[in-house]
Order: sequence, then structure tokens, then C-alpha cells
Amino acid sequence: MTRNIPLGLKIFGGVVGMLLIMPTLVVIPMSFSASPLLKFPPEGFSLHWYGVFFTDPLWSSAALRSIQIAALTTVLSLLLGTGTALAMIRGRFRGKSPIQVLILSPIIMPIVVLAVGLYFVYSDWKILGSVGGLVLAHTVIAYPLVYISLSTALKALDSKLEDASASLGASKAYTFRRITLPLITPGLLTGALFAFTMSWDELILSIFLTGPTVKTLPVVMWDQVQTELSPTLAVAATIVMLVTIVLIMCALLIGTRRKALKP
Repeated sequence: MTRNIPLGLKIFGGVVGMLLIMPTLVVIPMSFSASPLLKFPPEGFSLHWYGVFFTDPLWSSAALRSIQIAALTTVLSLLLGTGTALAMIRGRFRGKSPIQVLILSPIIMPIVVLAVGLYFVYSDWKILGSVGGLVLAHTVIAYPLVYISLSTALKALDSKLEDASASLGASKAYTFRRITLPLITPGLLTGALFAFTMSWDELILSIFLTGPTVKTLPVVMWDQVQTELSPTLAVAATIVMLVTIVLIMCALLIGTRRKALKP
């Protein structure tokens, strides 16, 4: 059953959407400025600042480190999210509701509260400013997204298929590998994309937990905002934004195709 949305509401939604999108779109033309100053509208057109971004060790190393941390976060989030989702959906035990609240709490509570807490914990553990520490911190806020995606996929999975496999003598490991895993792969991919995106552009946790030698791209951007407003900053913002948009669009596309394939 479809609902007819009033024209006025559509126009209002479009205006609000444009007001939210326009400030981010302004960054793109600024990244092609020929001027050494960051301003809008840009003066001239040049790819010079893109060259600076990819050749300057400050920016290139930060971008590579962000990719490294996001990739490791994604892998760890997939492992934790898959195990947790299987236990919560397939397991039979009491207290699932409070456990689920605990699992989702990192994305519910203000992230600055989590950042302050992790800062003091990491200081005691002597891992403040380390890649491993950042990966663990990013996993805390990324793996609930994987859990949500996989929980949805597992709930939509017909358990009769697994029961049929077991009745034919297949082990649980074989059933998971040959039956369950292929069917929940779209959920895995969606969760992985959201986990990578969450880590890729995370700023608040990274500000609290990075060190002088380990900085992610968003942290370097934050530092440059306070010291030097050059078009290279707009280049970095454009790259972060485009990568985020592409990953989210891929995740939405996977979700749409999964719904279309349902009988």
C-alpha cells in the first residue's frame, strides 16, 4: 500500500535536504582552487592541491593510516558481530534484552563520554597513541552496526534450511559454511561497509586517543583547521566525503537488492 505524500511536505523535505547538503558540496569546488587560500568561491581552477595531498607525507601517511585502521576495525567488527549475532539470534538463554542494550550502548551514549573513559583506560594500559588502541576503540562503536546488520539477516533466514541440513547428517560447521554463510553474506557486506565508514571518518575518539606519531586523516584535518587553512584541507574533506558516500551507497544498494530477492 502506497501513501500519497502532500506536495508541500515534499518541497519542505527537499529544501531541508538541500540546506544540509549544500555546506558539504561547497568543499568540492574549493579543492580545485588555484589560490593558496581557502575561500569560496575559488579563484581559478587547478589540480595542484590534489598533488600536494598525495605527495605530502603529512597527508598521505594519515590517509593510509586511516585506511589501515578502518580495515582492521572492519575485520575485528565482523568477527565480533558475527559471533554475537549468532549467539543472540540462535542461542537460547535468559537476559537477552539487557545484553542487547549493552551491545548497542556504544552507539547510543554520547561518543565524547566513551572517548574520555577510553582515554584514562588506555593511559593505564600504556596503549595511548597506538594503532592497536585506535582499532579497539573504533571497533567498540563499529561492531554494533555489524551486529544489527547480521541480526536482521539471521532473522530473515529460514531456519528450516539449517534444520534440513542437520537432518541429513551435516555438522553445524558444515551447515554454517555451506548454508548459513552464503545466505547472510549480503548482511555481512552491509555491516562491513558501515563499519569501515564509521572508522574512516571518526574524529572524536581519534582526537582523544591518537599520539604525535599516529594520526588519522580526520585528526590531521582538525589540526590544520586550527593552524593553516589551505585548499589541501578541502581536498582531504572531499576525499573523506566521497569515500563515505560511495561506501554508504554500496551498503544501501546491497540492502535494496536483498529485499528485492526476497520471495
